[in-house]
Amino acid sequence: MSTSTPVPDHLPADLATAELDLQRAVLDAIGAVPSRRLAASLLFEGLRLLPIALRLGSALKQAGLQPTLLWPDAGAAALARREAPELQTFIKDFNQWSAGTEAGDRTDLILAISPQPSDYEDFQEICEAHAGMVVMLNGRLEDAAVGIGSVARERRRGFVASWTACYWLQPLDAGALMRIHPDDWRVFRQDPDGYRLAGTLSSRPDSEDLAELLSTDGTQGIAAQLNTVDRFLDGLRN
Repeated sequence: MSTSTPVPDHLPADLATAELDLQRAVLDAIGAVPSRRLAASLLFEGLRLLPIALRLGSALKQAGLQPTLLWPDAGAAALARREAPELQTFIKDFNQWSAGTEAGDRTDLILAISPQPSDYEDFQEICEAHAGMVVMLNGRLEDAAVGIGSVARERRRGFVASWTACYWLQPLDAGALMRIHPDDWRVFRQDPDGYRLAGTLSSRPDSEDLAELLSTDGTQGIAAQLNTVDRFLDGLRN
């Protein structure tokens, strides 16, 4: 299914462009990535994720897939069905999915929207029982306060490590971090006249990698970075 979409050398101009990049990255990765677990993340505070999730679900459906849009709780799933009646038969919550007698035999695609550490056990069980692909949108599976025992930590690390990030866009204090399948991870530094590509890495950079790549110009700070991201924030209401 990969369409070999060219990966830009710059950050998206606005949230709408970032969302289209995310959709393309997910569609490109399906069938091209060995993993059956793909993760896509737009990490902006205040982001209205519901319309983005519904549009991604529609894009998957238009591509000939049969996605089930899966929300952790019943209230969020009900709201999604109200907002997108054309997708209501594809929308379920975790309990509805798990209660299905044929759930373990399904091979269609799951689009899981924003599972959190509190959903970890249920979500892991769903993923391990599912024979098809799972795409996780804005999921957060790690929580230092959960799984204190060594066995629990190892199990959690194994599950977290099983996900392939096909899309990632995250503002940083002095730059931004981006990954669009099939390209490497890219770190952009905030310079006086805008973002500049500071480096690429084959795997997600840790805090030390980011500090080193962003240290060339540390004078911009949070305020300058936030000014540059204003165009993204303008789109959060859409």
